[in-house]
Amino acid sequence: MHWSITLGRIYGTAVRIHVTFVIFLLWIALADYAAGGTAAAAASLVFLVLIFACVLAHEFGHILTARSFGIRTPDVTLLPIGGVASMERIPDEPRQELLIAIAGPLVNVVIALTLILWNRAGPGALWSLDFERASLVERLAYTNAALVLFNLVPAFPMDGGRVLRALLAMALGLPQATRIAARIGQAFAVVFVVLGLFYNPFLIFIGLFIYIAAASEQQASDFRWFAHDLKVAAGMEAKVASLPRSASLADAVTALLASPQRDFPVVDEEGRPVGLLDREDLLATLRQDGPETPVAQVMRVAEPVRDTQPLEEAMAAMNREGLKAQIVVDSGGRLVGLLTRENIAEMMLIHAVRPDWRFSSGRRGI
Repeated sequence: MHWSITLGRIYGTAVRIHVTFVIFLLWIALADYAAGGTAAAAASLVFLVLIFACVLAHEFGHILTARSFGIRTPDVTLLPIGGVASMERIPDEPRQELLIAIAGPLVNVVIALTLILWNRAGPGALWSLDFERASLVERLAYTNAALVLFNLVPAFPMDGGRVLRALLAMALGLPQATRIAARIGQAFAVVFVVLGLFYNPFLIFIGLFIYIAAASEQQASDFRWFAHDLKVAAGMEAKVASLPRSASLADAVTALLASPQRDFPVVDEEGRPVGLLDREDLLATLRQDGPETPVAQVMRVAEPVRDTQPLEEAMAAMNREGLKAQIVVDSGGRLVGLLTRENIAEMMLIHAVRPDWRFSSGRRGI
């Protein structure tokens, strides 16, 4: 995720903190310092850090359960509204998604019960808790219980929404279940925004996040089923202009003006790709260093994808690495095309208009 700082790795998963989370902590600290001095600010920071440690434990409940099904999670990012674990793929079976979804809230249940027993109180004590006067242990127990209830709201893609999708998928299949769960999630998002206007403005941000995330999950699901059984060759641009490694930025500008391409593979003397030059890097370097700069100094060293690789797998890798385009090669390592987000988006538009359209390498049609 952009604008995030990597803190370290736990069981192979990078733990990141978003800059907005840092800003959020500073804002809380300054507000409490203004109201109650250094002691109040320090107490608030300790409480918030412990809460987000619980959130991180919640996310690792998801991560470790997913790993038991062979699904890796490259990273998890802490945001002001919680944590986001970036799993490589959606589970193949609804039962697996159900178990992964409930694993996170179960971690918070364990934490809350442990803190309650440690405090020698019953679970019912949380309902009558005076939060302002409560001890740190009592407030942590209360907050973990609240996290369980909040996360189980069936607002996709929150945990409760994923539980809902898994249950629906058992009867309707994953594509239809995702569409229904996404609509329900967006309806809850609207409710959160309306409540935020009258009660707590923070609910507005939660509502907006849920609405956007639900739409994103819907798009990802649509792509997954659209790309089912397709290879990279079906989604690549086959007619691609390339640049020799000896070319200058002046040559690249000429190619840019003569072609609708935004990204240009750079090839060696044998015509094998050695890098990729995108328009943004071209223009930035042209401004700073001039037109005689060799493209070899500007290009991004790219690991090509094979034309026979599954399209879904190649696009997932591009999304993880934040790439807009990727070089495509054949079994002999020769340049055969370029895989771009724009071309995939156009294919999905065609699929939306004509779901019966068959995409294949070289020839496309009904």
